Amino acid sequence: MQITSKFTVAVHILTCIDIFGGQMRVTSDFLSGSTGVNAVIVRNVLGQLRTAGIVETRQGSGGAHLAKALDEITLYDIYKAVDCVDDEGLFHFHENPNAECPVGRNIHKAMDDRLQTAQAALENELKSTTLAQVVADTRKIIEGE
Repeated sequence: MQITSKFTVAVHILTCIDIFGGQMRVTSDFLSGSTGVNAVIVRNVLGQLRTAGIVETRQGSGGAHLAKALDEITLYDIYKAVDCVDDEGLFHFHENPNAECPVGRNIHKAMDDRLQTAQAALENELKSTTLAQVVADTRKIIEGE
């Protein structure tokens, strides 16, 4: 079980777009250098963010721009935009518990609701945190360096 790194890469990309956007063109090559991720992956993540209406991109010399205000973008929006978790959810049960074993036969019943509750708690926390908060914290940390 693990959320893919596309989530943190996407948050990094969006933070860079806000912090550097007024100073320079924020291109996939620039973002690749900042994130340490291949430019092809950066372009893929930008495409997903564009499809979700979070960024605007222009081919060639345009660079990337936020399509919404920072306080209108939640971490949950980003999480959903980059398909961090498939439709089955965050937790994946092993495929074939032994039906002849009393634990194997009943482990789903004992765990399913708990796992759904844990996933809901994570998603609710992501919904309550905006990109504005992350960018503000990042700016404070940069200023303190």
